[in-house]
Amino acid sequence: MSWIFLVFAGLLEVVWAYSMKQSAGFTRTVPSLITVVALLASFGLLALAMRTLPLGTAYTIWTGIGAIGAFLLGIFVLGEPVNMVRIVAALLILTGLILMILSSH
Repeated sequence: MSWIFLVFAGLLEVVWAYSMKQSAGFTRTVPSLITVVALLASFGLLALAMRTLPLGTAYTIWTGIGAIGAFLLGIFVLGEPVNMVRIVAALLILTGLILMILSSH
């Protein structure tokens, strides 16, 4: 169950990061509220996952899901630039996540 909590916590990290971008520095009400709610839910699920998962594993996976998710959202939704260096950096993060998961079993 902890892994499920962790995956949803990571996905909610992407939600709050995107909503924060849309809030224009917390000047827009709805995106600001979504940011706060998603952030609290993400932290809550991370805390539940950390009941049984090691800190280093849980935090690394949580931030990694958020980083890769935000990277992809930025490209596909916000039209952020794509270049080889950014792609290699994202692949290195993904590789690190996979290695962290494999080392946890």
